[in-house]
Amino acid sequence: MKTENLAIYLRSNEFLNSDHQSVQDFAQDVIYDAKDTVEKVSRLYYAVRDGFRYDPYRLDFSKEAMKASSLLKRDYGYCVEKSCLFAAACRAIGVPSRLGFANVKNHIGTAKLEAVLKTDVLVFHGYAEIYLNGKWIKVTPVFNKELCEKLNVKPLDFNPDSDSIFQEYNEKGGKFMEYLHQYGHFGDIPYEFFMGELIKHYPHLTSKLQERNLLHIK
Repeated sequence: MKTENLAIYLRSNEFLNSDHQSVQDFAQDVIYDAKDTVEKVSRLYYAVRDGFRYDPYRLDFSKEAMKASSLLKRDYGYCVEKSCLFAAACRAIGVPSRLGFANVKNHIGTAKLEAVLKTDVLVFHGYAEIYLNGKWIKVTPVFNKELCEKLNVKPLDFNPDSDSIFQEYNEKGGKFMEYLHQYGHFGDIPYEFFMGELIKHYPHLTSKLQERNLLHIK
């Protein structure tokens, strides 16, 4: 079996700009006295999950805003931004990482979000994949603990041994989220592909975002 080239998942990229000084400083501040790699990754996971509120309403799809370093200028972000920062921080400490994307259905999405999107399907939902203990695992450092408690959903905890990507049921047993379509994994945000999917699924948002210079497409 062909050996996978992990080096490509350690490089700094346009969006996963792990060589940016602010990303480097963030990672080092979080892991400063951690004893091993698992503890370092775990600390980064919770620092991103709970240190930046999940906010799907203040969206900026400009290239500059989507860089990992840009999230460090504020205390909120949505799934792609938060996963991007986590993955970049992992690369900054020498842990291979990449991004995964999927369309998901939120069964208890807020009326406000569904009114904006005109659907309960979240397109190009982002999560991260890290190479740890000899294998790839999927993690979602997205939904902060405070939000999960408000939605009556158990927060997704970091598990170094297996995937942790979605809360399938809320704490009352009702269905919460399901994955409808997987796009696969990528070494960086596939910007043009991502924008194309947003335009296809949310055409009513395209002109509004372009007018505000929040969406850049060729």
